[in-house]
Amino acid sequence: MEVSNHRLLFVSSEAYDALDPNGNITIKWDIISWTPDGYVAQVTMFNFQQYRHIQAPGWSLGWTWAKKEVIWSMVGAQTTEQGDCSKYKGNIPHCCKKDPTVVDLLPGTPYNQQIANCCKGGVINSWVQDPNNYASAFQVSVGAAGTTNKTVRVPKNFTLRAPGPGYTCGPAKVGKPTKFVTADQRRVTQAMMTWNVTCTYSQFLAQKTPTCCVSLSSFYNDTIVPCPTCTCGCQNNITHPGSCVDSNSPYLASVVAGRGKNSLTPLVQCTSHMCPVRIHWHVKLNYKDYWRVKVTITNFNYRMNYTQWNMVVQHPNFDNLTQIFSFNYKPLTPYDAINDTAMLWGVKFYNDLLMQAGPLGNVQSELLFRKDKSTFTFEKGWAFPRRIYFNGDNCVMPPPDAYPYLPNPGSRLETSLLTLLVALFSYLAFFVFV
Repeated sequence: MEVSNHRLLFVSSEAYDALDPNGNITIKWDIISWTPDGYVAQVTMFNFQQYRHIQAPGWSLGWTWAKKEVIWSMVGAQTTEQGDCSKYKGNIPHCCKKDPTVVDLLPGTPYNQQIANCCKGGVINSWVQDPNNYASAFQVSVGAAGTTNKTVRVPKNFTLRAPGPGYTCGPAKVGKPTKFVTADQRRVTQAMMTWNVTCTYSQFLAQKTPTCCVSLSSFYNDTIVPCPTCTCGCQNNITHPGSCVDSNSPYLASVVAGRGKNSLTPLVQCTSHMCPVRIHWHVKLNYKDYWRVKVTITNFNYRMNYTQWNMVVQHPNFDNLTQIFSFNYKPLTPYDAINDTAMLWGVKFYNDLLMQAGPLGNVQSELLFRKDKSTFTFEKGWAFPRRIYFNGDNCVMPPPDAYPYLPNPGSRLETSLLTLLVALFSYLAFFVFV
């Protein structure tokens, strides 16, 4: 356990995300002891992003050594390649590459190969959604390196893939040495030296094509606005055969079984939008003092179960959210006093797993909002969200001129029990007397 509050220490001014302006992944490289030819370091990655997490198959971390360092041994992680260690006789290093790539160990690793926060297959959750699992760590013994604060050299060119591209890492900077508290809370130890690396995310670097889209509907208009055509790609069996799968295909089971789940390359159900994920926002009911929305998230990807999924929605009425059903909720305030952004995610052991495409490949919830008479309106698309993210990626919205519109701006659309009863009795009377 560390004494310092990491969230306060590492607030970066660099950001690619307007809804999480201070979000980043901070890498701390703590030298905890010196060895005859180098040092032992504990490397920890903290996910200080509010809603973007690193999902399976997990992170991989790379860097370039400043001199001719080697890795003698590792605990909690391993390099993907050993490299050329032919000049060593007897005791062979774990890795001799100039530019090693490190990956996390898998769950179930023997205890003598583990340290705290390791061995989760490279999965790191966001600090808001899962504050107990927002860090990942490993220990590395470095040789052929400096043995004092003046002779040791900082690694260069850090790269973070999580699991694909998307993160840009800045240079390592010498920081205030980290302090650690022993398990019995009676002693504090301190790192010999600490380096900090900040990595920020860009959706464009991660995926040049969108990964999700939004469709809209409302009770006051029969029009269902679909995701824009070819949002995430187009169906083209001539140039890209097998780019999607028909849900009614007799060969569906064999095609899906051909590749493992959680593959980075999606295998999507054939749709007009070709997106792995679609979010549908339906304005369901209107009461005198409240209005109600139904949100449905559908997974069209046959290769991915989205564990610990989350959704971020920006809408001006979130400051008057009254009740939410079957989702967790946390308000986000990227603009300080303005409460118009919400983070939603599944309830643990209930709907926190968004299954792959198929009958069970969706989760849904309803949101009840209280009306603010000074701002509330159904006109000009006000009832629909301004922006939606799924797992940290910005989803494509329909064009504003396609939003469902009010059939009669002057009509009242309030639903009450009396109104429903009158309509029911009129309906029954019609069939009795005709």
